[in-house]
Amino acid sequence: MLALGLALCTALPVGASAQSELLNVSYDPTRELYRDVNAAFAAEWKAKTGQDITVRASHGGSGSQARTVIDGVPADVVTLGIPSDIDAIAKISKKINADWRTKLPNQGLPYTSTVVFLVRKGNPKGVKDWADLAKPDIKVITPNPKTSAGGRWNFLAAWGYAYERDGKDTAKADAFVGQIYKNVPVLDTGARGSTVTFAQRGLGDVLPAWENEAFLVLQEFGADKFDIVVPPVSIYAEPPVALVDANVDAKGTRKQAEAYLQFLFSDKAQAIFAKHRYRPIKREAADPKDLALLPEIKLFKIEDLQGDWDTIQKKNFDNGGLFDQLSKAGR
Repeated sequence: MLALGLALCTALPVGASAQSELLNVSYDPTRELYRDVNAAFAAEWKAKTGQDITVRASHGGSGSQARTVIDGVPADVVTLGIPSDIDAIAKISKKINADWRTKLPNQGLPYTSTVVFLVRKGNPKGVKDWADLAKPDIKVITPNPKTSAGGRWNFLAAWGYAYERDGKDTAKADAFVGQIYKNVPVLDTGARGSTVTFAQRGLGDVLPAWENEAFLVLQEFGADKFDIVVPPVSIYAEPPVALVDANVDAKGTRKQAEAYLQFLFSDKAQAIFAKHRYRPIKREAADPKDLALLPEIKLFKIEDLQGDWDTIQKKNFDNGGLFDQLSKAGR
């Protein structure tokens, strides 16, 4: 049950055999996804090579997970929630090559996602769009953007919505996000923690969430308790993957880790992404019934509005950035 899975994080492997085990350090909402992906990859590797392989996964807030890799967790691959977290590993620890985006198809994005709203059954507060999240009688549950990629995507989605709505006025967009964060009673460290707060603890009126997380709540807690509201406009979320070059070379697992990342772009893995309500880059590989549950939404890329990821990170989430300014002002 989700109630149990929400509270647990997969333990990191200790004393693993370099030739038979990989470690994937991932972000919060991918627990169920990579359980299926890892099993499928192990079966394919066995069929192709005759060798057994185990892929273990560690999950948490994406920013926190990036920090663990920087601090020494021996990840072979990272599958994180936002490009800036992989950039941070590359810049601070040099364990990932700076040109990591060029090493895999589609700049290291095997799938994409977006942010929708999970609300209580019947949508008692009438939430329809991002503007509703700034109303004074709405309690919004969202994770801390300092530690969570989901929190950052929610923050950037709200900012981009207001920026486009208000004639590309940066000051108005900043103020709009500040209004939303005044409505946030608690900031969990990761997206899954916010799901627990909303769905299990019963706090809040609306949970901006990855599509897969919203569907998972309906599946585990019942469609009679929650509704998914799809806003007319949302953000094009980009969860990237990368090889941790320094670690695989030290462990002798480069061949296996590269094969694992390439597998994520295979038809088999693409179908698994869609099954778990992520948006595969190869739509033709997915079951049409799964794709039908992912509605067409007008999506914007935050890079088109704010610039490259260095600029986005510094403006919004580095020390002294917009989030810190809003927090200092009492959100």
